[in-house]
Amino acid sequence: MLATKKKQGIIKKNQVHDKDTGSSEVQVSIISAAIEELAKHLKKHKKDNHSRRGLIKMVADRRTHLKYLERTNKSRYTALVKKMDLV
Repeated sequence: MLATKKKQGIIKKNQVHDKDTGSSEVQVSIISAAIEELAKHLKKHKKDNHSRRGLIKMVADRRTHLKYLERTNKSRYTALVKKMDLV
């Protein structure tokens, strides 16, 4: 789980407009941060299969958001991928 302050910082950094909390860019950023935290956890706890399944679901969710963004707005997609160093 992400701390509230960390999540708010991620939202501020990636929002499209002032009151944006749910755009694809913000959602991908939040999911990516959660993936990083869970990956660190799984390096310590190699046999935690429940968390591993959650990680796989988050990666699939992020991929879905990225595919949607690529399909609807190619320029925002390329900017996000370049900014977050994905793919």
